[in-house]
Amino acid sequence: MAEAGHSAGGYIAHHLQHLTVCRQDGAWVWNECHGNFWALNVDSMFFSVVLGISFLWLFGRIARKATSGVPGRMQSVVETVIEFVDKSVGDTFSHPPRSSVIAPLALTLFVWIFLMNAMDLIPVDWLPWAANQAGVKHLRVVPTADVNVTFAMGISVFILTIYYSIRMKGGLGFTRELTLTPFHHWAAVPFNFALEGVALVAKPVSLSLRLFGNLYAGELIFMLIALLGVWQLPLHFGWAVFHLLIVLLQAFIFMMLTIVYLAQAHEAH
Repeated sequence: MAEAGHSAGGYIAHHLQHLTVCRQDGAWVWNECHGNFWALNVDSMFFSVVLGISFLWLFGRIARKATSGVPGRMQSVVETVIEFVDKSVGDTFSHPPRSSVIAPLALTLFVWIFLMNAMDLIPVDWLPWAANQAGVKHLRVVPTADVNVTFAMGISVFILTIYYSIRMKGGLGFTRELTLTPFHHWAAVPFNFALEGVALVAKPVSLSLRLFGNLYAGELIFMLIALLGVWQLPLHFGWAVFHLLIVLLQAFIFMMLTIVYLAQAHEAH
């Protein structure tokens, strides 16, 4: 519910402000970091790390207690997710990847992004209200609605793509791919490099902005619904049911594109 004294615009602006910390004039300051490149969004970092640790703890606990007999409910869910991710990797690579990192990376991205996206399903005022009672005036709980988080993941995938391209094809092979594709002639090298360079840089940008845009839009809609006050719950539930598809789909898309980019890094055109 919108806070007393806040207009609709003020309410949304308040909820879109991160809990930030930065260093100014030799001192650490909170929530006064507008325009500071080195500002840290503490809330995004906190929830992403907590969810990541929770994911590792849960999967590790289930793995340690796994049985070859009739599996429990959680073991069945985890096994289904692992088999789904493993099949996605196997179907995308024309040959089994020579790196054992690909499947665990895909699994980590899928589950971690799903958990971060799912924070959007919590009623938008609950956690900020609890934080406010503890003296924290600003709190955003959806890490993937922070473009810094999505770009960090996108750039990480980009670095891995470059690494595996050079590792699998060699420096010369990767250079040839950038300069002699799609036109295999020395005169077309500048055009090829411009074309392939744009396509290469577009990979982390598309990964980052697609995930960020969908979750940011969903967060805004939840805020607009919250402005209805006590009448928000039926609409919140209806949008949450629909948004659950977006939460799951965006995690799947990020994972699949990562697998595709790494598969391209392993193989020649």
